[in-house]
Amino acid sequence: MTKSAVPGMIDILKADLPTLFAEDISYDIYSEDILFRDPVNKFKGKFNYRIIFWTLRFHGQLFFTEIAFDLHDVSQTDENTILANWTVQGVLRVPWKARIFFNGYSTYKLNDEGLIYEHIDTWDREPGEILKQFFMRGVY
Repeated sequence: MTKSAVPGMIDILKADLPTLFAEDISYDIYSEDILFRDPVNKFKGKFNYRIIFWTLRFHGQLFFTEIAFDLHDVSQTDENTILANWTVQGVLRVPWKARIFFNGYSTYKLNDEGLIYEHIDTWDREPGEILKQFFMRGVY
């Protein structure tokens, strides 16, 4: 991986992530066999990776009146790792206007070609705790 590949990749992530609920991301920075894992999903392959982002956009528009991916920081933590810190927040499309809110971070690992081959998301709370927010009246 060349050092010049990482700043460009960070710029792409900074551009893509804040709008991921509204528009598709750039897939050129990911390897064909990318591994994705979060607290509820695990899969491999760029096709499946594309599907998870399509699903996020679809469900975001279907279930939320407002949904945002607030990107706080994207930085290179070592030669082969990029870390993105973020918050997801939104208002569910239900009469009681339940709010969803959780923080997390994405760890991206780079291969020798400078492509992301692993994307691991970590959340600040368990999926069940996030799901409980769906039934609360307009509070985080």
